Amino acid sequence: MSVTKEEVLAKLKSVKGPDLEGNIVDLGLVSEIFIADGKVYFSLTVPAARAQELEPLREAAERATKTVPGVQGAMVALTASKEPGSSSPPPRPAAQPAAQGHAPAKPGQPGQPQGKPKADVPGIATIIAVASGKGGVGKSTTSVNLALGLQATGLKVGVLDADIYGPSMPRLLGISGRPEQLEGRLLKPMENFGLKVMSMGFLVDEDTAMIWRGPMVISALNQMLREVAWGELDVLVVDMPPGTGDAQLTMAQNVPLAGAVIVSTPQDLALIDARKGLNMFNKVNVPVLGIVENMSYFICPDCGGRHDIFGHGGARDEAARIGVPFLGEVPLAMPIRETSDAGRPVVATAAEGAHAKVYLEIAAKVRARLEELAGDGKRAMPDIVFE
Repeated sequence: MSVTKEEVLAKLKSVKGPDLEGNIVDLGLVSEIFIADGKVYFSLTVPAARAQELEPLREAAERATKTVPGVQGAMVALTASKEPGSSSPPPRPAAQPAAQGHAPAKPGQPGQPQGKPKADVPGIATIIAVASGKGGVGKSTTSVNLALGLQATGLKVGVLDADIYGPSMPRLLGISGRPEQLEGRLLKPMENFGLKVMSMGFLVDEDTAMIWRGPMVISALNQMLREVAWGELDVLVVDMPPGTGDAQLTMAQNVPLAGAVIVSTPQDLALIDARKGLNMFNKVNVPVLGIVENMSYFICPDCGGRHDIFGHGGARDEAARIGVPFLGEVPLAMPIRETSDAGRPVVATAAEGAHAKVYLEIAAKVRARLEELAGDGKRAMPDIVFE
C-alpha cells in the first residue's frame, strides 16, 4: 500500500504546535516530505532557542506519522531557525589544530574547544572515519577492506555507511534486504563476512534519489549511529560522505572519533581536495591516522608493465609534508574492482593474494596508530592474531 504526502500531512494536522497553539502543518513547521519504501522523512522548523525543549514535539510528529496506513517507519528531525530580526550567532572559538602525530588535547586543556562533549556510543570502543575531499577516489572500497583487515587482526568490527546520498555498502558487501526492527526504535544491523553493517542503502531502493536538506541528513546519520543494536565492537569504521560540507563537519564534531583515515589518488587535483579533509579534522581536533594513496599505479595484466596513470607518490609526499603517517599504496587493479562489484571484497575472499595484503598492511598500521593514541588509558584492544 503506497503512502502519499497528503495522507501524512492530514495526520500531522492532529499534532498541536508549540504551546498547544494551532497545528504543526498550518503553522508551517513541516518541511517537504520525502517518502521511500513506506518510510517517511521530514523535519520540523522550530526556534533555535527552544530546540531542546521541543523534542517532545518531534516525537509526537513521528508517532503520528507511523499511524498512517502503509507507513513502515518515520524519521523526523528538528531544524533550528533564527527568530526574525535576530542577530547572527556569535562565532565559535577557533579550535587550535592538534599537534601533528599526537592525540588531541583533553577537555579543559589548552587547544580543546569548550562545548557539549561528544557522547559515546554504548558498546563501541573506538570509532574511526574514512574520508576524502572528493568523490570517486575509492573511499568506500577502502573502508570495507580496511574494516575486514582490522577484523583479520582479531577485532570485532562494524561499518557505518554515512554516505547518505550514495550508499555503497549493500553492494560492496553483497547484502540485500531490510534491517529488522527491534524493541523501541532500535534496528538490528545487517551482517556479512563477520562485519556488522548499517547503511541508508538498506532502507531505500538503490536507484532512489536522496534529496534531503542538511538537518535531515544529520538526523539520519545520528539515528543510524545511535539507534542501531551494534552490540560490543572494538572498532566502528565510518565511511564518510565525500567532501567537507555540513554533514561531514557535524559528524566530525558530534561523533567521538578516535581518528580519521584520508583517501586520495596521486594527482595534484585530488590532493588539493584531500587537504581540505585534513584541515577539517584538524579544526575539530580529530587526529589523522594517515593517508592512503588509492589507484596508485596500474600493472598491465598482459605485459606486466607498471603504469602510473594518475601520477604516483603524491599522497606519500603530502603525508611527509604535513607530518602524518603514510599508510600505503593501493594499486588500480581489476581484481579489486571485480570483487567489489560482486559484493565479495578482496580481503574477505582472496586474503592470501597480493591485493588483499596491501589492505592488511594498511589495517595493521591503523591499528598500531590507534593503540599509540589510546595509551592514555582507553580500553585496550585484544592481541593481534593472524589465522
